[in-house]
Amino acid sequence: MQRIRLRYTKRGRLRFTSHRDFQRAFERALRRSEVPMAYSAGFTPHPKVSYANAAPTGTGSEAEFLEIALTEPRDPAALRESLDASMPDGLDIVEAVEARTSGLADRLTASVWELRLDGVGLPEARQAVAAFLAAETVEVERRTKNGLRTFDARAAVVRLEALDGAFEGAADRPGLGACAILRLVVRHSTPAVRPDDVLSGLRATADLAPPVPAAVTRLAQGLLNEETGTVTDPLAPDREAVTAAPPTAAGLTAATGGSPARGGAPEGSA
Repeated sequence: MQRIRLRYTKRGRLRFTSHRDFQRAFERALRRSEVPMAYSAGFTPHPKVSYANAAPTGTGSEAEFLEIALTEPRDPAALRESLDASMPDGLDIVEAVEARTSGLADRLTASVWELRLDGVGLPEARQAVAAFLAAETVEVERRTKNGLRTFDARAAVVRLEALDGAFEGAADRPGLGACAILRLVVRHSTPAVRPDDVLSGLRATADLAPPVPAAVTRLAQGLLNEETGTVTDPLAPDREAVTAAPPTAAGLTAATGGSPARGGAPEGSA
């Protein structure tokens, strides 16, 4: 059984698709591309697809991950092209690699987020960021299926900075004037701290209230480097394993132009 790991995006209006909507679109793409999927056992078999830490509905993303299991080997690059062609524009399959290591989900320990705050000036954003980072705890409330829950949004934030975004995307969102962009690294924790929780924390600590909803995009997710506060590519170990793998017997044959020996000395030897 071959396992392929894929990175996909949610862009433009497709950021409003739910995880269930993506699942339906992806399973249609698998059928259209005639991917030889492995299926689960039982009365209701379903294709073996493992999703990891999907972004909330309404947020864009450049770094969503999943893994599929195949009954027949396929070239990852060709598989990616075929699946991407069968997906809606905005839900793009951008990378595929054969799984050569275990524990993809264990390597998704943090995310890099970008929050575009139209109508918020850079000085105001920087002041709010400073107040948030200076606080030991920032309690926020979120309504869940079990009712209103209070938790600390500060502990999960590893890095947070404000940048000037007045000239970025001005053609897409004209007339809003000032714009600040927040870049933050958030550790995946329990309960999960989402970008909107950080916005609630900024409102609580510095009364920061953007006049329009923030445009939120996940730029990356992967293993958190605690020393630098950066996030590493979770597919890198699989790429490195493919590169480091020794050539197969078939590969050696192709390289030398000969045929593999069968059961003893080559023909013509004494």
